[in-house]
Amino acid sequence: MNLTIHQTFLPHTDPDASLAFYRDTLGFEVRGDVEYGGLHWITVGSADQPGTSIVLYPPTATPGVTDDERRTIAEMMAKGSYATLILATPDLDATFERVQASDAEVVQEPTAQPYGVRDCALRDPAGNLIRIQERS
Repeated sequence: MNLTIHQTFLPHTDPDASLAFYRDTLGFEVRGDVEYGGLHWITVGSADQPGTSIVLYPPTATPGVTDDERRTIAEMMAKGSYATLILATPDLDATFERVQASDAEVVQEPTAQPYGVRDCALRDPAGNLIRIQERS
């Protein structure tokens, strides 16, 4: 098999705040913004990885999800325990300075982890946990 990662979905609760975070704070390019019924699916990605994208989607639009499940998803997103994205950078300190200068919620400053990586953590506007690892 020859598989590659093409897209992954990450939930959002506010398209404007998510767009600003992923475009302005993290520096991703916007590849698409589809509006349907007042909801937005926003596709972003790194200019260095044109074949890999993140689709920011409204989790309330997922077919088959019950109202109870929607409430649970909203609660988990608010706690930062619903979704995680791990990014990598060759210069963690410079990346962290840029993120810290924005209004992003910092969870952990750059730290050498006992499992062999150096990383930091923050939350996006929807509460998703974003870890940024230093790549050598």
